[in-house]
Amino acid sequence: MFTGLIEEIGALKRSYKQGEAMMLSIEASKVLSDAEIGDSISVNGVCLTVTELSGSAFTVDVMPQTYRHTNLKDIRPGERVNLERAMKAGGRFGGHIVQGHVDGTGAILSRVSDANAVVFTISPHDPALMRYVIPQGSVTLDGISLTVIEADKQTFSVSIIPHTLRETALQLKQSGSVINIECDVLGKYVDHLLHFKGDASGAGPAGKNSKEAGGLTAAFLAENGFF
Repeated sequence: MFTGLIEEIGALKRSYKQGEAMMLSIEASKVLSDAEIGDSISVNGVCLTVTELSGSAFTVDVMPQTYRHTNLKDIRPGERVNLERAMKAGGRFGGHIVQGHVDGTGAILSRVSDANAVVFTISPHDPALMRYVIPQGSVTLDGISLTVIEADKQTFSVSIIPHTLRETALQLKQSGSVINIECDVLGKYVDHLLHFKGDASGAGPAGKNSKEAGGLTAAFLAENGFF
């Protein structure tokens, strides 16, 4: 698990691609201070496992599922990436719950200055992601924990303070850039619980009540002592 607070900007050193499988070698410093083989490091918001350590670089594998659903397939040697180590138990929770499980990508539609901030407007490539994006809610862009300031049915906007822009690879993104999006995990779980109907037999975690009620309802909550 991550917090969405980027620790440093790394750079892609080398990439090896075979079909939809990739191996990335990334130059870094801070995240390597205590890194070991098998550790998780977020690269542009994607949770990846360290498979090799060599001096000032680490290597990770990218499987086809990740290749297809993130912007890692598009990065080139020398390109900057956001890096964050997995959160330690008992550490400060400065951002929000970030799994490193990217929901999809989006395109930056605009980048506009607003006093000391910069407002980025994003259009998800899959419009269905907008059900999980709400004003004043949390969203992760390329691994960065951000607050949504506006949202409609197709786009949303975030406002970036100077520190975040300076300390992340977002500073290099322009209109047309593709960015990884991870929606708030709490919203995804709530949505799933509200709409889950169980399997065809009515068995499963929700059991008989799930089949009959068609999901989580006020009646179900009252029956089970929540009201």
